[in-house]
Amino acid sequence: MDFQLSDEQVLLRDTTRDLLSRSYDAESRNKVIGTELGFSREVWSQLAETGILGLGFDPDEAGQIEIMVVLTEVGRRLAPEPIVHAALAPGALIAELGSQAQQRLLGDVAAGQRLLAFAHLEPGHRNPGTDVVTRAVQQGDSWTLSGRKNPVLAGDCADTLVVSAALPDGGTGLFLVGGDHDHITVNRHVYTTFDGQRGAQIDLDQTPAEPLGNAVDASLAIRNAIIGIQSALCSEAVGAMEEALRLTTDYLKTRKQFGVTLNKFQTLTQRAADMYVSLEMARSMNLYAAMSIADGTFDPVIASRAKLQVGRSGRHIGQEAIQLHGGIGMTAEYPVGHYTARLTAIEHTLGSAQDHLRVLIDHISDYELVRL
Repeated sequence: MDFQLSDEQVLLRDTTRDLLSRSYDAESRNKVIGTELGFSREVWSQLAETGILGLGFDPDEAGQIEIMVVLTEVGRRLAPEPIVHAALAPGALIAELGSQAQQRLLGDVAAGQRLLAFAHLEPGHRNPGTDVVTRAVQQGDSWTLSGRKNPVLAGDCADTLVVSAALPDGGTGLFLVGGDHDHITVNRHVYTTFDGQRGAQIDLDQTPAEPLGNAVDASLAIRNAIIGIQSALCSEAVGAMEEALRLTTDYLKTRKQFGVTLNKFQTLTQRAADMYVSLEMARSMNLYAAMSIADGTFDPVIASRAKLQVGRSGRHIGQEAIQLHGGIGMTAEYPVGHYTARLTAIEHTLGSAQDHLRVLIDHISDYELVRL
């Protein structure tokens, strides 16, 4: 099997890497995430000009491998732009299920002029499923939604929400709330997550909504969207792990103790080697998950395998990076702590490693017993 990127994918990777490297270093990123928006509108426009904000809307042009390539570079630079949550994931749902009029919104999304958010998770749901408490009520030709969504990543700045809600006849449907460039008329509590990202709690109280396409059960599309987001997060985590390892090995080569650099101490180099092993295990599972989606296989078990390994590897690499740096690794001015924070947030988004381990345990009976 060929695991090499195509020439177009290499160009996409290099272009994304160059754009984000010019835009962010540790100091500039800290300034940007401290702003009210939490990311740069200028960088967002540059991402749109590159075509990144429309990846996956047309599966014939780009798919999960291209998303993997981009998100790995996002993780490498810790870029705060919510590419997946404000564009790619909800945009893919609109592209798949939306009417022609609704799909015309995607032109503004790809151009960076409209921000989306996928409002699906609800309080108390650790491992995301398709059953929701938020209710959809039909009154003639109109629909209203009532319920609470939290956390809604990128929900603080979204112009249009893609909201999941229980249908009157059963199943879970998808609805659009908003749709123009005015602020969405919903009650939302905005907050900053510990890794510098933004989220919101969205309270819906008989809020007018428009069915995404037809008001039918969209559970399969929701499940596939979650799997796609999990794969993208794994890709971002791999990029963050790569950079955390690079920073750590560079530090071991330059920091001196007892008159010699730290890489002269065998125990420390062995710990760095273990970090590399964890990175390669995560990279392999991330590629497996992305390639499966690219082949049209949206398998929750594969997604859980990848999320479990990436979560474990991210925790190991993050903790070791801080330990091997010593006190400087805990400072806000040095990037290693920020990489660890982001890896921790990714590990707890859409199910923690323990949650996905339970998913895999539940599927043990799917396999034949192996006898040695």
